[in-house]
Amino acid sequence: MQKPDTVFDREFEWSALAGFATSPAAGAALGIVSGRRRQGKTLLLQELCEATGGFYFAATEATASESLRLLAHALAEHRTQRVPLALSSWEDALDALLELGFDSDQGVPVVIDEFPYLCRTSPELPSVIQKALAPRATRRRESRCRLILCGSAITFMGRLLSGPAPLRGRAGLELTVPPFDPRTAAGFWGITDWALALRAHAVVGGTPAYRREYVNDDAPSSLDDFDPWVCRTVLNPASPLHREARYLLAEDSDIRDPALYHSVLAAIASGNRTRGAIATYIGRPADTVGHPITVLEDTGLVVRESDALRRARSYYRIAEPLITFYHAIMRPEWSRLQRPGSAREVWDDSQDRFASTVLGPHFESVCRWWTASHASTSALGGRVVRVAHGLVNDAKARITHEVDVIGLDVDGRIVCLGEAKLGTTVGAGHLERLRRARDLIARTDRHAAGARLLLFSGAGFTSDLMRSAPSERVELVDLDRLYTGA
Repeated sequence: MQKPDTVFDREFEWSALAGFATSPAAGAALGIVSGRRRQGKTLLLQELCEATGGFYFAATEATASESLRLLAHALAEHRTQRVPLALSSWEDALDALLELGFDSDQGVPVVIDEFPYLCRTSPELPSVIQKALAPRATRRRESRCRLILCGSAITFMGRLLSGPAPLRGRAGLELTVPPFDPRTAAGFWGITDWALALRAHAVVGGTPAYRREYVNDDAPSSLDDFDPWVCRTVLNPASPLHREARYLLAEDSDIRDPALYHSVLAAIASGNRTRGAIATYIGRPADTVGHPITVLEDTGLVVRESDALRRARSYYRIAEPLITFYHAIMRPEWSRLQRPGSAREVWDDSQDRFASTVLGPHFESVCRWWTASHASTSALGGRVVRVAHGLVNDAKARITHEVDVIGLDVDGRIVCLGEAKLGTTVGAGHLERLRRARDLIARTDRHAAGARLLLFSGAGFTSDLMRSAPSERVELVDLDRLYTGA
């Protein structure tokens, strides 16, 4: 089934949804779709129902009785009935939904969007669905209904199919709709200047709605327009994007102490990426920060990454660039930003902080993404299945080398090592430092001795390094290669 023009990219997601929804297999089936808000889940599901004649219902925050009444009205409209159905219980509602798949030779998608809203007032609903979709249930066998439950509450949606949950083992589709990756985001924003694309992605990430609804299609037109664009969008108190980072945290019901969670995020955004460093930053004992960090991981706002060279050591990274930008740039200046006309003044004062705590680390993460997702096997010197970074202790020089990119194969052996410098012209000195790090690692891991060396730069490479790199099997990766090549 051809993807509609209204859906940008999302080839994999559309293919998975279309394949599940229109499958001719007998019997009703259950699908779960999740993802953070504003990623385009609703558009995908609405277009799916439009293309197949399926049924779409968006739940709202309402009592159980009102939700049943709203569902009955939506079903009557879908069936072109003048009189709404009388749905007195969720059992009746499930029977009515399954009937939509009767007398059909292929699957009929039936979508309930914002499913967590219904479960707040009707916690028994997953059990009701489980009973209706039980293998021996008569109406389930008679129907080709493809019931798709969708929600943005990541923690809640994850629990639907985990552990002893009633719906565990019942789903034939479990799809997560992620933000756009850096390349796709650049295409979506219509940016072909890769230095500009990197900066825009460091601010708003890959959330589709941030271009359409939140800034009214106002995209930065050039590098010269980037600073004015930041001031008229995310730093502008009149822009919906201005408070979005705050709302992202408030939307998850598992977060009951927003002040604590904002402090944890501020600690990570400031470069405090270990549990001990986070605890010190927020002034709490280290054994008390485990729960908020775990909740932030479950919501998809924070990612835990293991040190590739010290397995017992973990680092935490904020997954949403807009939250990093908010905590690093906006939150410390919140009062000043609320004064009319102060955005440019705040932005000018924040340039060093933006470069060091937002843009530089973001460039490193994009380099790891490229290594994991788009680099060719020949460029890396082998097949990489995991990419991380790590610290190497140099006892002789009394320093610690941070290796920005470490690619590992399926057996955990090091395939490649990389260094990323955004604003520096990379030369022989950077190559020697990376070689030194490789030699140190090889003392305890002999496989690392043959690791391919990668040098990433947003400002280019010296002519000497460009001449010598091919003969020394060193890969030079600039912004153009990050965004277009392998």
